[in-house]
Amino acid sequence: MCVAMLAGCSQQYAANNPGATSAATGAGLGAAGGALIGALASGGQARGTVIGALGGAAAGALGGYLWNQHLEAQKQALQRTAQGTGVQVSQTADNRLKLNVPADAGFATGSATLNPRLYPILDQLGQGLQQNPTETVQIIGYTDSTGSNAINYPLSDNRAASVKTYLVSRGISGQRIATRGMGPQDPVASNATAAGRAANRRVDIYVAFPPQPAG
Repeated sequence: MCVAMLAGCSQQYAANNPGATSAATGAGLGAAGGALIGALASGGQARGTVIGALGGAAAGALGGYLWNQHLEAQKQALQRTAQGTGVQVSQTADNRLKLNVPADAGFATGSATLNPRLYPILDQLGQGLQQNPTETVQIIGYTDSTGSNAINYPLSDNRAASVKTYLVSRGISGQRIATRGMGPQDPVASNATAAGRAANRRVDIYVAFPPQPAG
């Protein structure tokens, strides 16, 4: 029963997620398999209850964001394009592709107009999104704590919207892109220093495959 259950999840996961790394599949199945074997050994009424719960948990563990060969290729291409611009490209802990765009590199002070130096990076991002139409995008703008909320929140929102507008102009459906302005919330550094404030002024772009249904 263990083998059949885990094999079923593995097959469904592979079918839903072409290109998924074997490490992601193996990690989820290994954890689920170990827990399931322990439940079977316990016996009694608890066995059935725990097995049922573990089946759902195992499926859920395999159904989060997916890091696959497409995202890895996009990350590497974007890293090459972003060299020397200050834009950082990385894989997040929850398997999303992240572009950290310092506002000082992407926009003039107090402006939501894109700096043309970002165009090649956003063009590369748009190309990857066109090649992978199931990917979704979240764009979040931030400011430092200088100035009033009446200025910072609209500014952060407008900067995120400017990135979306550019991607839409490159043929990406606006329905795939969510934007939000967070103003001075969620700082990544201290606003007490100039360097910290510069780090907090940013636009973060996240690209992900949507969560997959349980196997």
